[in-house]
Amino acid sequence: MKEKLFALTDEELIKEFQDHNTIEAFEILVKRYKDPLTNFVYRFLGNKDVCTDIVQDTMIKFYLHKDSYKSFAKFSTWIYTIAGNLAKNELKRRKRRTIFSLNNDDEERTIQVEDKKFFAPDVSADGNIKNEIIQKALLKVKPVYREVVILRDIQGFSYEEIADITELSIGTVKSRINRGRSQLQKLLKNIYRE
Repeated sequence: MKEKLFALTDEELIKEFQDHNTIEAFEILVKRYKDPLTNFVYRFLGNKDVCTDIVQDTMIKFYLHKDSYKSFAKFSTWIYTIAGNLAKNELKRRKRRTIFSLNNDDEERTIQVEDKKFFAPDVSADGNIKNEIIQKALLKVKPVYREVVILRDIQGFSYEEIADITELSIGTVKSRINRGRSQLQKLLKNIYRE
């Protein structure tokens, strides 16, 4: 049974989970989306512990509210919308907390999401340094631009999918992506000059 489930599309798996409460279908979807969602949320918030919590909360909401998914949308759009909303709420909470904080000693740590490709150690180290520089710059981009840049350039979503996830018009999505990329380019230019 499980082998047959692996061959199903995301939309077929969620339908199986909705109609027959097949836990294996849920587990396969969690496995497919855990790492990409972790990468998305981490890139958006830049905090490993909070990222892990948000991805877990996303999966819990998915499990509890599976029937709110409607088949006319892509499953990926639906689950990224949940994760994106939770990440934005965390960002709002964080801003409120920062106002009252007298001490801001948050130590930023990088998260390692398993990459199935093999790299030589020197290439891997160089890539890690570049990723860290990009991540630091990305966190300085305004959140409204950061979200769409991550969805487009890191997660690889189409403009239409991003519009569905963010509930924005395609024109607004394109505009925000351009502005976000522009901010990121300026930040990276300054970093590489130092």
